[in-house]
Amino acid sequence: MDGSTKQDIRKLTLSQLEEFFVSKGDKKFRAKQVYEWLWHKSLKNFDEMTNISKETREMLKEHFAINHILVDLMQHSSDGTIKNAVKLYDNKIVESVLIPTSKRITACVSSQVGCSLDCNFCATARLKRMRNLNPDEIYDQVVAIKDEAEAYFDRPLTNIVFMGMGEPLLNYNNVIEAIDKITSPEGLGMAPRRITLSTVGIPKMIKKMADDGVRFNLAISLHSAINETRSRLMPINNVNPIEDLADSLKYWYEKTKRKVTYEYVIWEGINDDEKHARALAKFCKIIPSKVNIIQYNPIDEGEFRQASKEAVEMYVRILESQGIIAKVRKSRGQDIDAACGQLANKNEVGELEG
Repeated sequence: MDGSTKQDIRKLTLSQLEEFFVSKGDKKFRAKQVYEWLWHKSLKNFDEMTNISKETREMLKEHFAINHILVDLMQHSSDGTIKNAVKLYDNKIVESVLIPTSKRITACVSSQVGCSLDCNFCATARLKRMRNLNPDEIYDQVVAIKDEAEAYFDRPLTNIVFMGMGEPLLNYNNVIEAIDKITSPEGLGMAPRRITLSTVGIPKMIKKMADDGVRFNLAISLHSAINETRSRLMPINNVNPIEDLADSLKYWYEKTKRKVTYEYVIWEGINDDEKHARALAKFCKIIPSKVNIIQYNPIDEGEFRQASKEAVEMYVRILESQGIIAKVRKSRGQDIDAACGQLANKNEVGELEG
């Protein structure tokens, strides 16, 4: 059997791995050794499990595969940002990004191959959604960036954002399982408060997150608090309008007591007027929140153009006058198409699906 037909060993829980070893007449504790190699040490092949006999390693190779990702292409931006083209076991490609600043190093990871949401300003939306990523494929993106942070910057990975390709809440179970592994002492041991999940805002899934008691941060890709404008930008708003989103965010805050971050791009002639700024300020009062005003990164010569500096300053002035924290975020990695909204597999690597 080749790797694609064998079961990926990382789909097994620790208890399932224990059952496997016992069924083969081996010691139960062997499972914990293997589990540590797979998750805590992020091993890529069985031969490197040095505290396990060669006979046992051969048995594992006979029954299982480790479908580890491969960083097929790494691009370095002039500002230090690194973009990875990540090849999956089935040769599909996703992208992840290392974003360095003076205080932190952030991993921006993908949750789906492509995306199904059709946001009109986003390059990823132009790729059809091929499939969800498995928990181990999400985990491996983080490990790859963690290793790059140490190799290129001699600093640890400090933060993770689910802001890459795909909508995390449409791959909910796998994303949650990946985060559980990332935060577990048996995995990477990262604090949940260092992780932010960014979503277009799917009300029933926001409520589910609240019910499930998640401990990571929530960011909403908002871009307008006026239904007509938001539906023009993000068709999902037609079925999940601002009122339903607001209701789910109230539920989120009641359950978690965690503030939310609104990600907001201002476009010339679309949402760059005072009416939109005041609508945003009003929406921000629903629950404790802050706003990240994000620089727009063009994906073609189409209708979307970065708003003027004066429009951005107007937004900040109105938000701050209402006691709302507003920060203008300069995009990084634009020269390698690694900035927000630009991930689209432009490079001919592996079997791209763009």
